[in-house]
Amino acid sequence: MHNVLVDTDFTFPGQTAKYTGKVRDVYFIDDEFLVMIATDRISAFDVVLPQGIPYKGQVLNQIASRFLDATHDICPNWKIATPDPVVTIGHYCKPFPVEMIIRGYLTGSAWRAYKNGQRAICGVPVADGMKEHQRFPEPIITPTTKAIEGHDEDISKDEIIQKGVVSIDDYEILEKYTKSLFQRGTEIAAENGLILVDTKYEFGKTNGKIYLIDEIHTPDSSRYFYLEGYGERQIRNEPQKQLSKEFVREWLMANGFRGEQGQHVPEMTDTFTTEISERYIELYERIINEKFVRSDVSNVLTRVEKNILEWLKVNT
Repeated sequence: MHNVLVDTDFTFPGQTAKYTGKVRDVYFIDDEFLVMIATDRISAFDVVLPQGIPYKGQVLNQIASRFLDATHDICPNWKIATPDPVVTIGHYCKPFPVEMIIRGYLTGSAWRAYKNGQRAICGVPVADGMKEHQRFPEPIITPTTKAIEGHDEDISKDEIIQKGVVSIDDYEILEKYTKSLFQRGTEIAAENGLILVDTKYEFGKTNGKIYLIDEIHTPDSSRYFYLEGYGERQIRNEPQKQLSKEFVREWLMANGFRGEQGQHVPEMTDTFTTEISERYIELYERIINEKFVRSDVSNVLTRVEKNILEWLKVNT
């Protein structure tokens, strides 16, 4: 197996806290900067799976970095620098406790709910008679709460505002940014022969200003279909060819795991983790439209720490 990066335990100058997410380790520096390390951990159904995926962190970090640069004219974002292939350093923002999920197509968990009879997702009505993977007339926003632990929960716009989770003025801005970012992502995907099916955005606030934070348009936060043949596959009721983490979820479900209490994650072989890695790399090369260059992972922890320390020395 490759030398995968599944855990970090650094201590940086000015460090005030560390947060370990499902796939990212985040270091807080002087309550001003965030050092976000994209590890090779992989999660599904809100559960971190036991095996790391080679180069996954590099793929996520470099895709997100490109899209943050490609959308900064739409809204400000947290990124300042990427001193290492798996690291982004940016502004510390207080995150809004919601994820802004936007869907262009009836797919994934939305389809599973629809198939079971639901005709509203997070308060958004969905018409009868739709097929799996069918495009919505207009993209719909289906937010979830942002859980610190456990599962995120669906929530409607009205509930968010009524409960004071986000103010109405701020939510209107989040909604506007979400639609514009998804439109830009859709356009870039189409240029590269892909369909951006659905994705999520997270936002935060500092000094009264709203920023786009975390990742954007990666295979962990987004689902992509191949544009070529989409219509024909829909007519024939065939599965869509996709580049996303959904095939990992499908493999888990086929092996009896849905993240429910008492269930155990099936064994992930080296062959399967390599297959996942190749899927991530393929998406990188399609959406970025350039060859993926595998970083040197022979001493990955040493490399990451060195590059972060050098940046902090110059900039703090």
